[in-house]
Amino acid sequence: MPRKPGGNAKITRWIDLLASLLDHHGAVSFERLTAEVPAYQRVEKQDARRRMFERDKDELRAYGIPIATEQDPGGTVLGYRLRADQFYMPYLTMLQGGKADSKPRRVDRDGYRALAQLSFEADELEAVREAAIRVRRLGIPTLAELAESAMRKLAFDLPMDHSVVTDTPRLQASMVVQAQPTVDDIFETLDAALSSRKRVTIVYTTMGTGRRTPRDVFPFGLFFLGHHWYLAAKDSEAGGADPVKNFRLSRISAASVNASRPGSPDYEIPATFSLQQHARSREAWQLGDTASIEAVVRFNGESGPTIAARRLGTPVPGDAASRCFEVRRLDTFARWMLSFAGEAEPVSPPELVQEYEAVAGATLAVYAEA
Repeated sequence: MPRKPGGNAKITRWIDLLASLLDHHGAVSFERLTAEVPAYQRVEKQDARRRMFERDKDELRAYGIPIATEQDPGGTVLGYRLRADQFYMPYLTMLQGGKADSKPRRVDRDGYRALAQLSFEADELEAVREAAIRVRRLGIPTLAELAESAMRKLAFDLPMDHSVVTDTPRLQASMVVQAQPTVDDIFETLDAALSSRKRVTIVYTTMGTGRRTPRDVFPFGLFFLGHHWYLAAKDSEAGGADPVKNFRLSRISAASVNASRPGSPDYEIPATFSLQQHARSREAWQLGDTASIEAVVRFNGESGPTIAARRLGTPVPGDAASRCFEVRRLDTFARWMLSFAGEAEPVSPPELVQEYEAVAGATLAVYAEA
């Protein structure tokens, strides 16, 4: 997401829109939403205001938020609605002997009483508890953080004095939050560094190897893509060949801003760099912190998806059927090629060909066992 004055303006606007929809039990007209969402009021032209709302509605729906459009029999739009029982998670309860042994800690008065309840048997909670402990023992910080977050959410509805989730000493020990920053803490640190143009030292866990290494980076921007926040930054060790890399915030376990020369910037972002274009141009195989390689793919089909995929690459001189791609994640790129059912085949480098053959072989083995 491009950095603009006012911080995370879009996220604030989304929260205001959701709050307005949830505050009404029926359909809410566009005019009413416009009056209740401050960001819409600041847009002078009605057409621009409508376009902003439509984009917000479509993006929120893409994230799985079921904003419904209600119409009369003639097709006229009456308004928009977000049902609380379709938006919020169900309340959690504990079962003992087939009967509820606990109840939600708090049933909110603002319309949440209609929410369904999800009940756990003791052995089911025990399985969840054991799974959380096993995940923590893997020693991967990001997975441990996710397991702890899940257990805290379970414990919110499942009372400590009734639930085997929280009154088991082993689980209490497993739920102790480590003295390490959260993704929100990392975001705030990077945002501050970005504002003052200061170098940041991060501890980053490389995908695949799981190795944690310190990196000195110069933040160019923060953006949200594929359900994750990323830092676009110049890696001090990358040199000029591939200066701007993407670091996923959930893999950053520590971040510290250069404290020397406070008030004086350590770098400048080139005027030619556009965070918006950088974020929008990323494909799944381009995300990562490793050096990119040039991959050549030969396309031998004329289906619509194959033609569209061919346009993503750059032409290869002397070979009209092939295209060149900048790739950081070979496994993801190999799976992407496999989706074209033989109409896209790797040519080089050899490691990509090997990865493609390995993915294809594993897929064939799965179907052979079926």
